[in-house]
Amino acid sequence: MLATIMADESFRPSEPVSIENTGLPVSLIESLIVKRLAIVGVSSGRQLANDLCLSFQALEALFQHLRARQMIVHKGSAPLNDYVYSLTDVGRDRAFVYNQACSYVGPAPVPLMDYVLSAEAQTIRVESPKRRQLQNAFREISINEDLFESLGPAINSGAGLFLYGQPGNGKSTLAQCVTQCFGNEIWIPQTIFEDGQIVKLYDAAYHRRAEQDEDTLLSVANHDRRWVRIRRPTVVVGGELTMDSLEIRHDPHSNVCEAPLQMKSNCGCLLVDDFGRQRIEPQELLNRWIVPLESRIDFLKLPSGKKIQVPFEQLIIFSTNLEPTQLVDEAFLRRIPYKIEIADPSPEEFHSLFQLYCERFNCAYRAEAVNYLLKEHFLEPRRRLRRCHPRDLLNQIKAFCTYNELPMEMRPEYFDRVVKSYFTVVLKNPADD
Repeated sequence: MLATIMADESFRPSEPVSIENTGLPVSLIESLIVKRLAIVGVSSGRQLANDLCLSFQALEALFQHLRARQMIVHKGSAPLNDYVYSLTDVGRDRAFVYNQACSYVGPAPVPLMDYVLSAEAQTIRVESPKRRQLQNAFREISINEDLFESLGPAINSGAGLFLYGQPGNGKSTLAQCVTQCFGNEIWIPQTIFEDGQIVKLYDAAYHRRAEQDEDTLLSVANHDRRWVRIRRPTVVVGGELTMDSLEIRHDPHSNVCEAPLQMKSNCGCLLVDDFGRQRIEPQELLNRWIVPLESRIDFLKLPSGKKIQVPFEQLIIFSTNLEPTQLVDEAFLRRIPYKIEIADPSPEEFHSLFQLYCERFNCAYRAEAVNYLLKEHFLEPRRRLRRCHPRDLLNQIKAFCTYNELPMEMRPEYFDRVVKSYFTVVLKNPADD
């Protein structure tokens, strides 16, 4: 039965039962134990194993070895045939040396090759989301059904796409929903080890831990706790994107590295929002990614100078307000085979958007008020509709009603009031003059 439950997972890290099974040098694990004891003072063997996310069984012999070398001593007994340990003077001197070399203290890392194999096993390209999955992923936003005919094959291919069109039409929101079309959860290591260097991969800013069901057999099955089960990541970068964020970043003081953004988005989605307005030129990004986009392999440099090969396994989405041909050349466009325009909403979709947001604002939908808004403030002044308008205008009406202690309502006079401040300052068109 357990095998049946686990059959849906293409990859699941099993708990190492010995130090050899971790794929790490004994000296690295020794340094993590000693540095951890230097911080906490005293700790049981099982607690130290838990701090390193390894099994007590795998570390028990190493504790005895460190004690024999007079680096740690027993401070007392602990339950389940365990002991409480502390450092000796020799151990404290060793901890200082280890800390000078690398100050990382935390879960034991995972060898780079184990991570490479996991990314290949969990890539989004092995999945083929159908129309049903797309409809479910986009159920909370308004989207033209015709768009599925273009968007569906693009997502299915996993090859990357451009979303372009006027600002305010939901390109970024659309892109962030794409990841939900694929399998919900993957495993990633918290840190990676290669050539004596520790590289942090797990990032709470982009990675959301999956909720564990304690009642399932899957949850009680042993797994390697150096790995974290997360929802497929969606990494969003905008105008702050620089070339440095696409390379391994090294902290010379701690001697610990941070994985680049494209590595953190592996097996998920990488959204380059507002493409063309970054602090780097589009051509620079072209030169950096032109090979990885085609080969699905990226090459990164460690502080030692060694180049490592890592997977480039994500769906890349470029969201821009500009025509793609204005930004990059034909060679780049060929590697991003899908270009999808997100057009302005129709009046019918505008009504649907108001209905959607009225539910969120706990406000009664009034079609006649929307018709008034369209006639007086869009058709006559020749303003173009945007998908962000219903949300933004209702936000302003809510603020107005809250301030004046009025019930939240869609009334023509309320639209007259908020439109004056919203469009005149933010979205005024030359045609309005």
